[in-house]
Amino acid sequence: MHDVGLAVGVSAITVSRALYSPERVSDTLRSKILEAVDRLGYVPNRSARALASARSQTVLVLIPSLTNTVFIDTLAGIEDVLRPAGYQMLIGNTHYSAGEEMQLLRAYLEHQPDGVLVTGLSQPPEFAQTLERQGIPAVYMMDLTADGRRCVGFSQEDAGEAITRHLLERGRRRIAFMGAQLDERVLKRLDGYRKALRAAGRYDAALEDLDPAPSTMQMGADALTRLLQAHPDCDAVFCCNDDLAIGALAACQRLGLAVPQRMAIAGFNDLQPAGWVTPPLTTVATPRYRIGTEAARLLLASIAGEADAVTCHDLGFTVMPRASS
Repeated sequence: MHDVGLAVGVSAITVSRALYSPERVSDTLRSKILEAVDRLGYVPNRSARALASARSQTVLVLIPSLTNTVFIDTLAGIEDVLRPAGYQMLIGNTHYSAGEEMQLLRAYLEHQPDGVLVTGLSQPPEFAQTLERQGIPAVYMMDLTADGRRCVGFSQEDAGEAITRHLLERGRRRIAFMGAQLDERVLKRLDGYRKALRAAGRYDAALEDLDPAPSTMQMGADALTRLLQAHPDCDAVFCCNDDLAIGALAACQRLGLAVPQRMAIAGFNDLQPAGWVTPPLTTVATPRYRIGTEAARLLLASIAGEADAVTCHDLGFTVMPRASS
């Protein structure tokens, strides 16, 4: 940084301001400094800067999957807030494992992140205790809690109940549930499904098809075939995600079952293909991108020491009735 300053004729402090607080120098001077940075091949030393500022300018983001569109959308929202604020993401893939999540937290703490964004609420007590000992703020994404933790999401149980009530309102009486992965969010949607059907006097545990394996469209097709073989009077299915629902829809078409006349199908998340399949898929739209942006904003405010007026941010969900129901 001192060499860059000599090349431009300014102090190292001015170079630092141009790189990290550009609003404090003129555009003309900043352009000259950036030109010298490129010419000299200067690479800022993040560790040295962290020691000087007591900040690493990094945020640890723990998500359960790097292939699930839900979490890719959330990451996009997080980055769109963190990047302009001068923060970089450290991404850890937990593979839906509480053990891996804890291992990743311990490993990434060596990089001294300024905060943590974590998916879900089912971490062991050791997780929060570790963060508290280190004085690192965290925001929990995708769900809601009243236990005082900062969170941004929506009620998974309420969403499961709402889509099941929609199927009941459409006159369906033998409504099945198709679940895969069986993580905490899927199980809460299942709770909502059970709540709605019990209230209507229509609950039958035999209509639940639960598989802990990761979901695929093929799994959805296979599960629908299995359900109909065992329960030919089944007239609707709530799938825990859109992948399963699209597979179930394809199975209906292959079996010659009219949708929605014979079988109604509903998914969850409102991924892009949901509106383009035939017939378009009834589903629940979830605010994945907004969860990322709002969680990142809440975390940055916590890092800055701002008091939380509201610790739990409910972004809601929307039932999307389409032709499949």
